[in-house]
Amino acid sequence: MEELEELVYKYALQNAVKHDGKANVNAVVSKIFSERGDLRSRAKEIVELTKKIVDKVNSMSINDQINELKEKYPEMLEEKKKEETVKKTLPPISVKGSLVTRFAPNPDGPLHLGNARAAIISYQYASMYNGKFILRFDDTDPKVKKPIREAYDWIREDLKWLGIKWDLEVRASARLEIYYKYARELIQKGHAYVDTCKEEEFKEKRDKGEPCPNRLRDASYNLDLFEKMLQGEFKEGEAVVRLKTDLTLPDPSQRDWVLLRIIDVKANPHPIEGDKYWLWPTYNFASAIDDHELGITHIFRGKEHAVNAEKQKWVYNYLRWTYPEVHEFGRLKLEGFMMSKSKIRTALDRGSGIDDPRLPTLAGLRRRGILPDTVKEIIITVGLKVTDATISFDNIASINRKKLDLTAKRLMFVPSPREFEIELPDKMTAKIPYHPSDPSNYREITVSPHDKVVIDSEDAKEKVLRLMELCNVVVEGDRLIYHSRSVEDARKINAKIVQWTKKSEAVDIVVYIADPNSGIREIHGLGEKSIAQLRENDIVQFIRFGFVRVDKKEEEGNRVKIHAIFSHE
Repeated sequence: MEELEELVYKYALQNAVKHDGKANVNAVVSKIFSERGDLRSRAKEIVELTKKIVDKVNSMSINDQINELKEKYPEMLEEKKKEETVKKTLPPISVKGSLVTRFAPNPDGPLHLGNARAAIISYQYASMYNGKFILRFDDTDPKVKKPIREAYDWIREDLKWLGIKWDLEVRASARLEIYYKYARELIQKGHAYVDTCKEEEFKEKRDKGEPCPNRLRDASYNLDLFEKMLQGEFKEGEAVVRLKTDLTLPDPSQRDWVLLRIIDVKANPHPIEGDKYWLWPTYNFASAIDDHELGITHIFRGKEHAVNAEKQKWVYNYLRWTYPEVHEFGRLKLEGFMMSKSKIRTALDRGSGIDDPRLPTLAGLRRRGILPDTVKEIIITVGLKVTDATISFDNIASINRKKLDLTAKRLMFVPSPREFEIELPDKMTAKIPYHPSDPSNYREITVSPHDKVVIDSEDAKEKVLRLMELCNVVVEGDRLIYHSRSVEDARKINAKIVQWTKKSEAVDIVVYIADPNSGIREIHGLGEKSIAQLRENDIVQFIRFGFVRVDKKEEEGNRVKIHAIFSHE
């Protein structure tokens, strides 16, 4: 029976580690029968035993499962590594000739998981079809969606972190003369006019399907007004350039929409252009012109831009251009996080940094230890779905864990330290591999009789323990008394495997656990000496605790203090 229980336990652990901590009874039973066909005659008994053991395994944390598998059945981890990973790709699209895509962020805040979707998809398709990818800063609104000077660099840094390389970078605010040229052409051809009606008057007429007077005047009259706008003879709100559409369109916002408007740049200077220009194009006009001028063939964007596409097509039709092929997708939300740029902007205004680990910004996820490949895999997996998608942080953690699990060092951290004197028959050395896949790469920790050893306060409540890779001990008061050395002996006395550290070599550690709703919690503890060798940005696994990213390293004399951000279990 002991042999049978061990067989079930082995496969239950392996299955749980493969599936983020939750073993499946049927899958485990199948593995058992595959190895031991002679047990099929005892199927009912095997299933009942498996249910019992699977419940026990599933009650363990994912870290405990991995450590147990590594400690007792390391060969089972090898099978996990040999599994082929199917690389997810985007669906094929229609491409005639060369493909050119673009990502056009407004630099009014940092990128987050949602608006990074267009960047990743656009870049991936450009890569798939050996095309060209352009970064275009859409920064022509110095008043309402005012660009932040630092945000240009934030965006560049985020894209580089994602491994995105752009073939060309343009800034819409540096192209105003181009927009003026096309505005003149549209006015000259009778497709646009300068509207001097007050906004309320225009809306009243628009809703009735009636024109403002200048719509009916000839091109030369409107061109003269346009030149006066350029010369600064109108103030903000006194005149706008409108495109002639259809005053009977069912959607009032589509009727004679604004191409250019005057902005008081003395009150609202542009972060780069300052007050050099006061006549600024709207999003739809600048986008339409630039997509043509830059040769964009395919646009990938959120479905909320469908209304904008209809507006832009008026410009294309008047100028006899071919509109790019458009692929739209739904919104992407991260459950429990605020995805709105305006809310993120508010958080920044209140003092949060763009890399605050409570935010869904790429900088925040990066600081939290989320890998760029994890973000890319999520976006590519969701793909071009038109329906809105919600991703939980657990989804992100699951993908990230699988990637980190292949390389991250396993190190010992004691979150709630309690000090003990250890009684040994002689000096002992623990040889602990940094990663179970490479036993030859290890560190050594030597412990002598009566040394001070630190373990977690909760673990100290147990009667017997196995100090990982060192020995098995009995807990008596403030002493750890040597019992035996081997893992087999630990199994016989049902000793819990725990992390520990030698007090004289311990490293001070603060782990920050971020919660989008409740703030940041600090856990102060001690870690093994090899943690002192870590560098900032290293991502490691604290055994039985979780993955962390080294955020800051303080060194004073021989003392090292590590500040780490908790990623996930």
